[in-house]
Formats: sequence, C-alpha cells, structure tokens
Amino acid sequence: MAVAVSRSPLIEVQQVTKSFPLPGGGRMQVLDGISLRVDEGEFVAILGPSGSGKSTFLRIITGLVPASSGQVLYRGRPVAGVNPGVAMVFQSFALYPWLTVLQNVELGLEARGVPAEQRRRRALSAIDMVGLDGFEHAFPKELSGGMKQRVGLARALVVEPDVLVMDEPFSGLDVLTAENLRSDLLELWIDRRIPTRAMVLVTHSIEEAVYMADRAVVLSRDPARVVAEVPIPLPHWRDRDAPEFKALVDQVYALLTTHHKDAEAHRALRQVAGSGAAGSGAAGPGPARGGAAGRVRQLPSARAGALNGFIELLEEADGRADLYAMGSRLQLDLEDLLPIVDAAELLNLCRVSAGDVELTPTGLAYAQASVTRRKELFRQQVLACVPELERMLAVLRSKANHRMPREFFLDILERRYGTAEAHRQLETLIDWGRYAELFAYDEASQTVFLES
Repeated sequence: MAVAVSRSPLIEVQQVTKSFPLPGGGRMQVLDGISLRVDEGEFVAILGPSGSGKSTFLRIITGLVPASSGQVLYRGRPVAGVNPGVAMVFQSFALYPWLTVLQNVELGLEARGVPAEQRRRRALSAIDMVGLDGFEHAFPKELSGGMKQRVGLARALVVEPDVLVMDEPFSGLDVLTAENLRSDLLELWIDRRIPTRAMVLVTHSIEEAVYMADRAVVLSRDPARVVAEVPIPLPHWRDRDAPEFKALVDQVYALLTTHHKDAEAHRALRQVAGSGAAGSGAAGPGPARGGAAGRVRQLPSARAGALNGFIELLEEADGRADLYAMGSRLQLDLEDLLPIVDAAELLNLCRVSAGDVELTPTGLAYAQASVTRRKELFRQQVLACVPELERMLAVLRSKANHRMPREFFLDILERRYGTAEAHRQLETLIDWGRYAELFAYDEASQTVFLES
C-alpha cells in the first residue's frame, strides 16, 4: 500500500545559493538558485553528477550548513540554525566508537533534554524497529557496516522527525547488505511504522531512486541547479524488470547525461566570454582556456586505463550503446560511469545524445589502433583538449633539469579549485600525462620530469 500524498508542504527551499571561499581568493559557487518543495507523505530522491553539491544541499535543509542566500522554510516558517523537524542519516555512519549502540541512539534525545527513562524506552524501541534488538550494548567495532548504518537510522528515527533526509546511506555497503537495508527501510515507510512524514534521499543510483521514491529531482553541477523533476507513479513494491520501471530509469539517465553535457557546454561558453576581452582568440577543439576566474574546465576523475576499456567495449557494441544498459551490464552506476564518459567526450572519442553514447571517427580509430598508435592518438587528443597539460610541459621545459616537485603544480591548482579537488585534478593530469608519454613521475620523490 502506497503512502497517501497530501499537498501540505513540510519543507520549502526558496532560491538557495551556496558558495565557498577559495584559497587563492574569490569564491566557488556550488548551488545556484535551487528551489524545492517536499510535501507531507512524499519520498523524494535527489540525483546529480559527482561534485554537484547534493550533500551540501542536504546539510542546508537540515540547518547544519547555512545558505549564502535564499531560505529554507519548515512548515511555513524560516529555519534559523538546526532544522527542528529534520533528522539526517549520513553515508559515513558517524557513530561514536566509545559509546554502545544504545548510547549512540540516545544522543539526539539527550541533546533535546528528554528524561533518562523516556530516552531509554524510545531508544530501545527504535533499535528494535531497525532490527538490532540484542545488540543494544555492543560497541560499533563489533558491528558490520550494515548494522552500523542501522544504528544511524535508529538514531535519526528516535527523535521522531517529520522529515528524514539520507545522504547516500547505502553506498558504503556491499550489494546484498544494501539491498536488505533498502527493503527494510521501504517496508517501514510503506507500512507507516515510522512517524516520519516525508523522506529525502540523495543517491547516485538511478535505479535506487526509481525503486524507492515518488519523485526524482535531477541536479546539474558547477554550480548545481534543478534541471528536471520526474514523477515516479509506480505502485510499491516495484518490479525492476518491468518495462515501465526500465523506461523511467532510462528517462532519468538520459536527463542526467544530457543536462550534464549541456552544463559543460554552457560553462565553456562562459569561459570563452570571460577570456575574450583578453584577446584569447577562438576556442580550440577542447575546453576554453581560462575565463573570468582564471579557471580551466575541471577534468573528470577517470584514469586512462578505464577510458581505454570503455572505448573498447563501445567498439565491440558496434560503436553505439545505451548508457543505462551499458552501466547495468558493467554493474556501474552513474557516479562510476559518467566520469569515464565525460573523459571520452572531452577527448572527442565519443559523443552523448539522449542517453546514448557513440564513437566519433577519432574514437573508432582509437579503439582499433595498436598499443603504440593508441598512445600517439591519446597524446594528440590531450594536447588539443587539455591546456593544463600543455602548461605543465612548458614549466618542465623551462627548467634546466626538466624536473619539478609535484607540490608546485598542486599549489597552483589549489588556488583555483580548493584542496580536495586540486588533488583529484592533479592525479588525473599525471595519469594522462604519463600514459601519453608527455612526462614521467617518480612517486618516491614526488617529482614530475621529462625523460631524455
């Protein structure tokens, strides 16, 4: 039996933006004018590419992170500080290792001043509800990953929130454990055995969203915007093999890949506009160089080996494939597959349209080339499409010994992207540069250098 949906809004997000300061000055915008309404009785899934700000958005809803502008309303009232009607389940379990299961679950109630006897009674009830009866006095180190996440779920439910928000709660679990916990949570929700009136799930799995939610909200990235909302009218329990289910998954997959591609194109155009006044000239086949903020396009986090495997598989599929079908066959969700697709498209090896991917003539030649010829083609494409590699080469050539510490390049990237993203960017640049035989890298000395 499905949960009846009323039209009473519990959460209203109104034109929320969020930006963070960069070490080199300026700010990086993560969210841009996001509006969302979550009604009573509704299960909403939020999907988007890696780095699209999904987790930041959840933390703004809960009040753990303030918005830069815009506001969040709970039952029609602006939220200042922690949202009193929302509880959150984290991806990383976030349990205190020195506390027992019971003590971890009681924490939220203790913070709200609930008397000890009532606190214990409610915590034991929540622990029983999530299937952990008998483990009340166990410590987190004694629990499996799935059991730890059940503790996190009990801790969120024990405060009886109107809205339960979950940040990729199943992604750190093995397939069978995740499926078991997913089904148990859905059963609690469908049977109304929990007091929660609405659920919001951030996930990178389209199939998970279509299986659990009533509506999927699709975000773009850099910065995140709501690009589509897809109703999911299928009754529970849902059959993953049903044509209607597969059609919805394919629809969301096409939306994500299409809007992701459009966002990259718009960002490149903005960079061209920003650098045009400086006389940068026409853009080449790759991303625009620089821009108003002096940033190049972020490279997708995909290694050359993974890229080669993807191109070979696509060539074996006669050069064209449905992205969702390919991801399902390879047991890769969007979070895993999209960076590889992005890398192939960036290097003009494939093109994506309406959820399908096909090899370009360059990509077909690449797939059919010998190992040596493939490296030559890869070198040709990265030099044409990745200006940051050209800059690294110029720095190395300018040195008498043709060597430069890794830290030098990392420092430059940190000023543009911040610490975490700078490390990811440099890992990709070094991997691509080494595969293309543009330069070598010594891990022991952390040095990038030109070979003689």
